[in-house]
Amino acid sequence: MYIKKITIKGFRNFGENVVEFHEGINVLIGHNNAGKSNLLRAMQLVLEPHCRCRRLQTSDFCKNTKLEVLKSHSPKVEISVVLANSKEDEQVDDLRMVADWLIKMDADYEAQLTYIFALQEGKEEEYIDAVKNLEDVNDVWTIIERKFIRYYTYSLFAGDLIRPSKPERENIDKFDFQFLGALRNVEDDLFSSRSQLLHDVLSFFIDYEIKSDADLVEQDKKDQIETKENETAQKADELIEILKQRLSKGKDTMLEYAKNTGASFNGAEPDFSGIFSDYDLFNALRLIVKYTTGFDVPIQNNGLGYNNLIFISLLLAKMQADTDGNYLGSSAKQFPILLIEEPEAHLHPSMQYKFLKFLKDNYKKYHRARQIFVTTHSTQITSAILLEEMICLHSDTPGTTTVCYPGRVFTDDDEGIKSKKFVQRFLDATKSDMLFANKVIMVEGLAEELLLPVMANYMGFSLEDEHVAIVSVGNRYFKHFLKLFDTQESHFAIPTKVVCITDRDPVRKKKTGGKFKQCYPYEIGINPENYEYSINAKEEIRKYSTHKSIRVFSQDKDKGKTFEYDLVLYNPKLELLLTESMSNKRELKKLMSKESLADMIDEMRSSEENNRIVASVNLSSWSDEEKMKAIVASRYLNSVGKGENALELSVALKDNFELADDDSEKKVFNVPKYIQDALIWLLK
Repeated sequence: MYIKKITIKGFRNFGENVVEFHEGINVLIGHNNAGKSNLLRAMQLVLEPHCRCRRLQTSDFCKNTKLEVLKSHSPKVEISVVLANSKEDEQVDDLRMVADWLIKMDADYEAQLTYIFALQEGKEEEYIDAVKNLEDVNDVWTIIERKFIRYYTYSLFAGDLIRPSKPERENIDKFDFQFLGALRNVEDDLFSSRSQLLHDVLSFFIDYEIKSDADLVEQDKKDQIETKENETAQKADELIEILKQRLSKGKDTMLEYAKNTGASFNGAEPDFSGIFSDYDLFNALRLIVKYTTGFDVPIQNNGLGYNNLIFISLLLAKMQADTDGNYLGSSAKQFPILLIEEPEAHLHPSMQYKFLKFLKDNYKKYHRARQIFVTTHSTQITSAILLEEMICLHSDTPGTTTVCYPGRVFTDDDEGIKSKKFVQRFLDATKSDMLFANKVIMVEGLAEELLLPVMANYMGFSLEDEHVAIVSVGNRYFKHFLKLFDTQESHFAIPTKVVCITDRDPVRKKKTGGKFKQCYPYEIGINPENYEYSINAKEEIRKYSTHKSIRVFSQDKDKGKTFEYDLVLYNPKLELLLTESMSNKRELKKLMSKESLADMIDEMRSSEENNRIVASVNLSSWSDEEKMKAIVASRYLNSVGKGENALELSVALKDNFELADDDSEKKVFNVPKYIQDALIWLLK
């Protein structure tokens, strides 16, 4: 049996949402305040047997409810959890546990539990009368808080709500709901000598070599364990006697005070006696970390991340103990659920990846938990899971949530299967950032990734403040990743606003045969008798030209070529663009200073590439000014090493931007128009 889905109505940022789950691990991702923690809290209200916080506050209602709805009836919270027959881990007692909760009664049965927090029926008319003349939604909530929240009650129902019934407490108690919150403090549960968690685990695993011996019948196990308990008790009695002997003289003096106060009468007087149980002896144990150096270090001296891992390990061990019918009999739990908020807290990135792998392997091998739910902001964790294991919560506006399933956006045809395999393989820790961002910019390479943030600054934007992720995916691979966000093709897609920035990269090939090769913009169409020409991104720009959340931007189709080319095309005299790592720096500086086309051509040294540039420029119909810009841009493009140059240039442009406007050293930098268009569309 597993939790198939949860339906949430009117709770916090969930107006009315259905979230579907699958067996095994479910990883909830999304940006801050998208509803991940609220979803776990909703599950807790229904499934935690002894939940102490089922009574809600006014702040727990969905505040996105419209005024006319609030005036028509009082708000309520309704949360339904559907449990379904498992295909992976079915247990014989599952159906017996939920027999009275069934809403579907075939081999693939389904059962339902529903939590409702609502106004008492006798107060509904009074509520309607109190809010009928209000014109501000905030005034309605104020009335609810002041006059009506005290009359709200909660109930837990089983089965179909048309004919609801109260679930039996003994069946609810079969759930083992282990919730490890993000703001956790494991110190008390790990370090205290009275740690209930540690005692529970030790009680189960003591004599485990006997308890787990499959070759022994139950009676033999009991006999052997009893023998060991008797041996421990005998030695404990010996210790008690030694202590009494050591206290014999001091006891008489110490208890003299008791005699003097009258505590000794009728022949009775205080003395010492006692026994040690296994439970008492557990108090003498403390967790340590043994190092290969031979040193033993108390567990509390280790880092928070390490201790969190130890705690989660103990929690899994406890879940194993709690579900063991031989150990607990009829009190054993039947449906253990593990929920972890932000396991990445205090963990090194590589440890985050390893931890998720551990959880997945542990589930597959042992099923300590029947289902595991994890919320995360970690790209390391998302890189460790399958697309099917992700559930993305997205919120465009406060109080609303959209549920998305990255693993379901791909079609079943060859193209869809290919794209899914590609994304699954290459959705590493870096690219996973797109799943958490408010907005996404996909670029071809490192230069755009490094320079776009500072270009945004020159335009008056901050990509950091807007929570924009810049992800380098390469031009050929845009189409695969865009499927994750294409809401017009799949209602499972993430409705994040996405911009793709790609190069025009004009090419030509000889009509006599051969392959397309890179060419300059001014070469397009100058020799149509001998060459066939083409430019990049035409289809992508057309395809997404009217898309509500995806757009593709590129350089001018006639004048543009690449990102680096356009930098100079829009800043043909800006020496700030000439970085230390680039070649031909001196030549470029001289070219930038020339005031005529003839002088610029004269300055160019003779080489095969330069001769090609000059010949092609002279054949074009462009103006002299356009030709001069194109020459500098072409020589710049041929002189840069993309990675190192981009890093140096980003520093130079940032330093220039941070100069005061009246500083004479500050240079004017023009952001290429297609970059301007892309950022304006994305951010405004």
